[in-house]
Amino acid sequence: MDANALLTRAVDTALDRSVVLGYTSIGSGVRRRFWPADPEPGALAGKRVLVTGATSGIGEAMARSFLDLGATVHLLGRNPDKVADYARELRLEVPNADVVEEVCDISDLDAVRTFATDLAGRVEALHGLVHNAGLMPPERTESAQGHEMSLAAHVLGPHLMTHLLRERLVAGPGSVVWMSSGGMYGSGLTTRDDDEIEYRRGEYKGVQAYARTKRMQVVLADAWATELAGTGVLVESMHPGWVRTPGVSESLPTFDRVVSRLLREPEDGADTAVWLVATRPASGGQHFWHDRAQRPTTFGWQREQDPDLRARLLEYVATVTATPRLG
Repeated sequence: MDANALLTRAVDTALDRSVVLGYTSIGSGVRRRFWPADPEPGALAGKRVLVTGATSGIGEAMARSFLDLGATVHLLGRNPDKVADYARELRLEVPNADVVEEVCDISDLDAVRTFATDLAGRVEALHGLVHNAGLMPPERTESAQGHEMSLAAHVLGPHLMTHLLRERLVAGPGSVVWMSSGGMYGSGLTTRDDDEIEYRRGEYKGVQAYARTKRMQVVLADAWATELAGTGVLVESMHPGWVRTPGVSESLPTFDRVVSRLLREPEDGADTAVWLVATRPASGGQHFWHDRAQRPTTFGWQREQDPDLRARLLEYVATVTATPRLG
């Protein structure tokens, strides 16, 4: 490795370990000078991408970027009016935009089954699936099937959707990207039993529930990458850094106020997901990315993932979604 490459790696690692520098707009601003090339113009022409949580923040930016690369974009949201409004805006702003409006509550497993079955009947292949929908309820609430809401929206619903769209992803072949969070570094895998997975014990904290399920997403994406190895489907998880979004402003007002000037814009947070789908780079390890590079899933002082806790999560997810067990 030459001196320039060594220096680049050292700068990148320092940004990542500092957190504040790496996760803010400073990190992406520096890394743009040496990160991998942008997708070629028209890289996704003739291809089809589904984005969940597409009517706000990072999801909006992602959908626009995919359209700019020539993709047919399926905008999925819970609120049909918001989906229709954003689809209308995109059709006005992007010449020849091919936008498909989709409505589904990802936290509702029955709704996911209905939606995915319908979509599979309408499309022959899917080239990108980005699990971006997210929420951070301040109090413990439950989904239609009685699951803790963060778990249902971030883990169970996306897993079931991936399973039901598997054949269409293989036909692509497609890329599946799970939008995790840097906050997952602050949580171990809390899966010792069903009550811990469902956050039934102890004082409920929305931020902690979010971090727990974002850690679970990383484990689940890695399991899906192994499951689909050899099919042509690539599966990764990633975190977008600290991004200026309505969700951050509403759920973390103090954080938003303190670091406001350093927050990334939604387009910046969406960049790596778009790049992964459009360029399909080789991926290894636990398939976790940030700013167009693979990242460790634990800090140096943290222990590696307990295989028993990993197995417990995969068993629970398979049981409650009535799908085959991964891994």
